[in-house]
Amino acid sequence: MQMTRSMRLKEAKEYVAGKLGVTPFDLSDPVVMTDARNEFGFGRIHSYAISQPAQANMIEAKFNIARVLDIPVNCVERFKERTAMTGGEL
Repeated sequence: MQMTRSMRLKEAKEYVAGKLGVTPFDLSDPVVMTDARNEFGFGRIHSYAISQPAQANMIEAKFNIARVLDIPVNCVERFKERTAMTGGEL
């Protein structure tokens, strides 16, 4: 958010927290954020986490992040270009 929207750190945290329905303080809470990642399909980042079939992985998680936060993600944009996706229907 700081780079794509030229926001200061506080503004970026407030924006992301608002999109996720949490408080800026919750962004650093691993329990709250694990639930938010699962709810929005962002995948998991814990090194001990084992992927489950229903969880979003890799590019799918990045598509979900781009959609929920309404920001461009370079690899998502390149994927759309290379596969001729127009609406991001992943």
